[in-house]
Amino acid sequence: MKKILFTLSVIIPMSLFASDAGVETDILERTVNFFIFVAIMYYLLSDKLKTFFGERTESIQSELDKVQEILKESDKKLVDAKQEVENAKKVADELISTATSEVEAIKTKIDVATEQEIASLSKSFDNKTELEVRKVKKEVVENVLNQLLSDDNIALSQKDLANIITKKVA
Repeated sequence: MKKILFTLSVIIPMSLFASDAGVETDILERTVNFFIFVAIMYYLLSDKLKTFFGERTESIQSELDKVQEILKESDKKLVDAKQEVENAKKVADELISTATSEVEAIKTKIDVATEQEIASLSKSFDNKTELEVRKVKKEVVENVLNQLLSDDNIALSQKDLANIITKKVA
């Protein structure tokens, strides 16, 4: 309302001072008609404009609320996803450490089993070697005895024969 009064107070004096004294113009009537037209338009359209802009404001506000809600949900999902990634990293680290310890345990078991197998094979080899040496000694003794006993030209006493056998066996 103050704007209208200010506009009228500026336009009316300007129209009066700007007019020539000898020329008659209808500027005053046109100005009054314009302000009447503006007032009628304001009277007729003000309720509809207020309603339109009010509804528009509410729709913009509701859209803004929806967007903010979606943003909050997105932020929450982002936080949850980050937490799941951290949990997955922890689980992966635990799996790696478990797998490493299991590999070390398996290596240790294999090393122990290999050492035991080598020791067993070595002992078995030593036993077989000793057995073969005994067999060879026995055969040698048998051959020597057979040669000595089969040879009629050499006469040996029991004592000499026992000495020979003990020397060969030892």
